[in-house]
Amino acid sequence: MGRPFKQYLSGPRVYCCSNCKAHAADHDEIISKAFQGRRGRAYLFNSVVNVSVGPKENRMLITGLHTVADIFCTVCDANLGWKYEMAYEEGQKYKEGKFILEKANIVKDGSW
Repeated sequence: MGRPFKQYLSGPRVYCCSNCKAHAADHDEIISKAFQGRRGRAYLFNSVVNVSVGPKENRMLITGLHTVADIFCTVCDANLGWKYEMAYEEGQKYKEGKFILEKANIVKDGSW
């Protein structure tokens, strides 16, 4: 099968998988820190790296029904959060194509 391709971010503030420390997102890609995940606080990101996207499913979240797909670290396969595929309410459409990283699943790397 071989080793997975691992992308490295060059920014000074990077979030990494808490399990294997693979880079996951640049701090500058944060849209909001005011989200709730399954295990506590979560951040909404515009883009992430080193993740694979699982199957889509409809999930009832605090803000209503969404089609989401869990995202996993490509290095260690840890669940990091989810991707918003579709929002059914007009006021939630801004989340489509964006990513949630749960704070419990990531750590900071770089010069904070």
